[in-house]
Amino acid sequence: MTRNSSRKWAAGILAAGLAALPPTAGATAAPQMALTTVPPVASCAHLAKADLARAVGAEVTIASAVELTEGHAYCQVTGNIARAVHFEVRLPLAGWTQRYLQTGCGGLCGVLRIDPDMAEGCVPVTDGSIVLASTDMGHQGQDGAWGESADQRMDFAWRGVHETTLAAKALIRAFYGRLPRYSYFSGCSDGGREALMEAQRFPEDFDGIAAGAPALNFTVQNSFHHGWLAKAVTGPGGQPLLTAVDIPPLHAAVIKACDELDGLADGQITDPRACHFDPAVIQCLGGYQPGQCLTAEQVAAVRRIYDGARSPAGERLEVGPLLPGSEMQWIGVFIPRDKGGRIGSESMALGTINHLLYTPNRDYTIATFPFSEAEYAAQEPARRLYSADDPNLGRFAAHGGKLILWHGWSDPHISPLNTIDYYERVGRTLGVAKRDAFVRMFLFPGMGHCSGGDGPSQFGLLAGLMAWVEDAAAPSVFVVHRPSLRGPGAPGEMAPPAVPGTGPNHGGPPLEIIDQAQRAEAQLAELGPRSRPVYAYPRVAQYKGSGPIDIESSFQPVDPPPVDGIADWVGSR
Repeated sequence: MTRNSSRKWAAGILAAGLAALPPTAGATAAPQMALTTVPPVASCAHLAKADLARAVGAEVTIASAVELTEGHAYCQVTGNIARAVHFEVRLPLAGWTQRYLQTGCGGLCGVLRIDPDMAEGCVPVTDGSIVLASTDMGHQGQDGAWGESADQRMDFAWRGVHETTLAAKALIRAFYGRLPRYSYFSGCSDGGREALMEAQRFPEDFDGIAAGAPALNFTVQNSFHHGWLAKAVTGPGGQPLLTAVDIPPLHAAVIKACDELDGLADGQITDPRACHFDPAVIQCLGGYQPGQCLTAEQVAAVRRIYDGARSPAGERLEVGPLLPGSEMQWIGVFIPRDKGGRIGSESMALGTINHLLYTPNRDYTIATFPFSEAEYAAQEPARRLYSADDPNLGRFAAHGGKLILWHGWSDPHISPLNTIDYYERVGRTLGVAKRDAFVRMFLFPGMGHCSGGDGPSQFGLLAGLMAWVEDAAAPSVFVVHRPSLRGPGAPGEMAPPAVPGTGPNHGGPPLEIIDQAQRAEAQLAELGPRSRPVYAYPRVAQYKGSGPIDIESSFQPVDPPPVDGIADWVGSR
């Protein structure tokens, strides 16, 4: 579960486009409460000698405490919690507003990076008046060998994040003489799982939590889900049945079939659950024409993707599959760019299956991994350790905590049906009225995994969360936007990336096929600006019937017919 690495180049030009936006474009109002700023009562160097063991409950070694100026002046403290949990805390040297934000880590982590994403309009983050922290969750690098250690499994599951919270708060007390008044956690993908794990296991750690595209069903996500996707697109001899060139005509057919179900032809699907698409409509009538149609074998593969992981008896082995409209996001995840490319979902699944889920570890391949109810049951000890699927958030609610769940409908890694199912189960467990007092969920049409996609995907998440916690202003809508990447000299004018390992000197597909695949990705990067309202679930945005379709003021909230979002699958029992 990583962000779509096949579009790192697009993310870069997206960031460049955002830099050109007015500061308030699409932003949610910043928190109104004016908190008294608190100056340090100790020097930054003093923190290098801080004894955090008692506060954390484990040996803590401070590696460095130095003053830095990177946009804002702060004291950077790095350290290690026994045995191998690395952390970093950034404490403002002046103007601290008594707020703390810890950010999550994606994939299987292994890297230390503070990432206050979706922070537009959030003044405490943008002006550097908030303490920031994060952790690598107890291991370094992407090698799954750390899964041989029971301690490091626990560090990754929950301990690394929680103990970093304790260490950061102890440093805050040592530096400013007091604890933060408001504490926040924000993460996406595995960071979303970490967010929910905090709400479930340690409900008093944070006042506000944002969980994006949460990998809450971790064991299923990284075994049955990605394993099934890899199996679905692997043909005889291990060659991929589908490559990047096959996806644009598939996506175009989906949009043609389902775009107007919401009453507006705008290139995105408001609720893909209403889209019932049969890929046979683009099956080749004659010979296979790359970029034009699919073979019968490819149609069968696409049906398996839409169907999701199942046992031989047809029992559903995951909450739900990927949804129609997400097709362009599949490229680089489980759809390689060419016949020689790797199927990313295979390595994602096997890295977890063979190192993290069983004791002793196993040595499965995608071909030998059992897609069965018995195998699901065999993962129960790992589910109890890693998965953040407990719907009883009563202690977090009693603490006064606020939770924002958010997910893109076009996510190629984690189906949004997982988040919907969790949201509904919280309501079933606590009661809908109690849930709605402290939980909001937002689903974004066309958004990929945590960001990107062909729909708008930038919004003021952190500002909305802080306004809810501090001002009791529960978010009912986010204005989400997509900047323009076109125009003379604009980043969108950049040439799309070369397709590795192809061309006349590499024995790859013909250049015209490469060009088609490149143009498909370039099209995503060159979409024009769009801003839309996204309302708290279950409300959706409906076109008013007049006005530009790319401006949020042309839309209004409506309540669609109710849909039962609780899934019927092997885990629901």
